[in-house]
Amino acid sequence: MLIAHRIALHPNNVQATYLARAAGVARFAYNWALSEWRRQYVAHQADPALPVPSQFSLRRQLNAIKREQFPWMMNVTKCAPQMAIIQLGEAFKNFFAHRARYPKFRRKGVDNRFTLTNDEFRVDGKRFYIPKLGWVRMREALRFTGRIVSATVSRRAHRWHVSITVDATDAFLPSAENQGVVGIDLGVSVLATLSTGEQWLGPKPLRSLLDRLRQLSRSLSRKVKGSRNRDRAKRRLARLHARIANMRRDGLHKLTTSVTRRFHTIGIEDLNVKGMLANRHLSRAIADMGFHELRRQLSYKAAWRGGHVIVVDRWYPSSKTCSCCGHRLEELALWIRSWTCPGCGVLHDRDMNAAVNLKNMAMSSIATACGGDGSGSVREHGTKPVPAKQEPSGKS
Repeated sequence: MLIAHRIALHPNNVQATYLARAAGVARFAYNWALSEWRRQYVAHQADPALPVPSQFSLRRQLNAIKREQFPWMMNVTKCAPQMAIIQLGEAFKNFFAHRARYPKFRRKGVDNRFTLTNDEFRVDGKRFYIPKLGWVRMREALRFTGRIVSATVSRRAHRWHVSITVDATDAFLPSAENQGVVGIDLGVSVLATLSTGEQWLGPKPLRSLLDRLRQLSRSLSRKVKGSRNRDRAKRRLARLHARIANMRRDGLHKLTTSVTRRFHTIGIEDLNVKGMLANRHLSRAIADMGFHELRRQLSYKAAWRGGHVIVVDRWYPSSKTCSCCGHRLEELALWIRSWTCPGCGVLHDRDMNAAVNLKNMAMSSIATACGGDGSGSVREHGTKPVPAKQEPSGKS
């Protein structure tokens, strides 16, 4: 099992300059290879006798000309340009297999990263060795044990990080505690409502820092392009965006770790996040929650502990179905947060009722898998999920 651990680096000024130069070399090699790939592919279409471009031929071509045409590439590790072309080859492989879009050129300031193979770096405690640079301090030691596969050094705003991939075949986490099945209903006012009654409000970082974000964005728009003041304003805005992302990620990690550590089976709803973002009244609040990232973290953390994530069918009306008698409402407006069941007279909290229904659907899927009688459409995700449609309205 491949596990990646992202650790912050603490380089000095000289080391930070080298890291930026290596990222620039990797970006240039990627863009050069993409341009050559396009040119050679068009030539092959015109004359089939010409060879088809590949990442192997482009790597040999770059090695043949870089000493004369690009001598500044020799100042950084050789893995930076070579791994960039290999990644381009993987991008084209995914494109031809209809798994991804056509590769795009990398941009400065956005794609600041380079990759090293396991024979080009070393990890010693809180130190990370890079060829032609030396040892760079890390914020913490590597948590996982196993065969180190690769490492990717990247910059986000003003911080450098290294993501070390480890083949932790022998490593394992303790199994989930035996607290049964849980259903999780996601929302805007409350991030997650568990069928046990717990509620996770979520950090809502964009909402709390929106005024500061507007102030820095306004300040950046008033600066003259190409000036140093604009560069400083741009860096301040990038640091704020990174802080918002870190706060959101930290809250999601705390929630998903707590849930996967306690429950072996988790039932969640299949939301169409892209469609929900079309609502101009709620799009900012929905984007601030990070529903897709929460679902992704639940999937891989549950797999680590031997658990399962059950994704309930996208058309299942979890909020409009009574969890006690099964009565289904025809209409339930979004502003109604509690309702009384006409069938059994039980007063339901909207989110809590939906979480209990998701738990029941997850339990029915387990019974069906074990050979028992179950009902409802559910599916289990062991890979990266794809957003689907949201809960239908009564009119549809």
